[in-house]
Amino acid sequence: MTEKSDHSLYTLGLARVPGLGPKRWRQLHKAFGETPAIFHANKRALLALSMPEGVANGILNPDWDGAGADLAWLRAKDSHHLITIDDPNYPEKLREIASPPPVLFLDGPPESLHLPQIAIVGSRHANAAGIELASEFAKALVHRGYAITSGLATGIDAAAHRAAIEANGATLAVIATGPDLTYPRRHHRLRDQIAAQGAVLGENPTGVTPRANLFPRRNRIVSGLSQGVVVIQAGRHSGALITARMAADQGREVFAVPGSIHDPLARGCHALLRQGAKLVESVYDIIEELPYWEGGGDEQPELNLNWDNSPEADVTINKSFAADKEQALLMAALGHDPVTLDTLMCRSGLTLDRVSSILLNMEIKGLVAALPGGRYQRRGPEVKK
Repeated sequence: MTEKSDHSLYTLGLARVPGLGPKRWRQLHKAFGETPAIFHANKRALLALSMPEGVANGILNPDWDGAGADLAWLRAKDSHHLITIDDPNYPEKLREIASPPPVLFLDGPPESLHLPQIAIVGSRHANAAGIELASEFAKALVHRGYAITSGLATGIDAAAHRAAIEANGATLAVIATGPDLTYPRRHHRLRDQIAAQGAVLGENPTGVTPRANLFPRRNRIVSGLSQGVVVIQAGRHSGALITARMAADQGREVFAVPGSIHDPLARGCHALLRQGAKLVESVYDIIEELPYWEGGGDEQPELNLNWDNSPEADVTINKSFAADKEQALLMAALGHDPVTLDTLMCRSGLTLDRVSSILLNMEIKGLVAALPGGRYQRRGPEVKK
């Protein structure tokens, strides 16, 4: 259902009934036909369909005020759509998962839901290396004809969205809030860019604010829409691992980018690799596993997998070197693996003279070690887990 008539009010009212999943949604429509008829059913008829008491009460006492707010959102822009699970515009891959959302609130063209998609997910606290990798992967995959799907979060998600936009590709953001809210708020402009060049979608009605339990549910949609999920920088308890697990349960490909053994943010990816995820060193490692590949270009992009530092380390560094921002910047640029002066200059934006001077000072303090070949590596305090 993509029309914006009064009939939509009934669908929106039904969508607000707590506990009404796809199975019960279809059961109700099979028993009563059109959605308005469901609201004319009595409690006895609803319970006869084995509807839980709470679902039956929700149908008998619908939230019409909330549904009215949803309808107002739906009519506010031509780009706003309500897609039900039985609508031809509903994405087939999402319909196949164990618990597909009965409705989708969509800002963007419905056709975007049917684009071949690859999800790129990872830490909200990604460092510059992770941001670079997410951007490189997203641009390379866009070049190969894929839309990039993610969750609009800070860190890896935002980097993947922005890179797809910069590459003039399509990107889809799956949100955990209502369609009238942007989370995090600072991504309001990014959200509008995504809607203009892809789509913003979610299963929750208007007014739903971010809650911890909603993000794992959001993640099943991210993976459900996608042919594969690429994980970049994830700690042991990262939400990205939930997305990866759901992807595996849904029969999707799971890809993980390895990192330094010293990097706490690499541990989630390494755990995925031990569980059978495919190790990724180039975009071709992803493409060769997927059934759909469209796009040109014969060049194989080489991705830099050497700079892997952690957000926990960055926080520690920032606290330790608050009085010397350049030193903090250089320590963050060092990462956890040996790097050259040229690399440090590129990452930090500092001149050769400044990098050399700061490194000497850090060596004296025992924070950095000079290695053969003109390389440097941090020797800082152990990072808290």
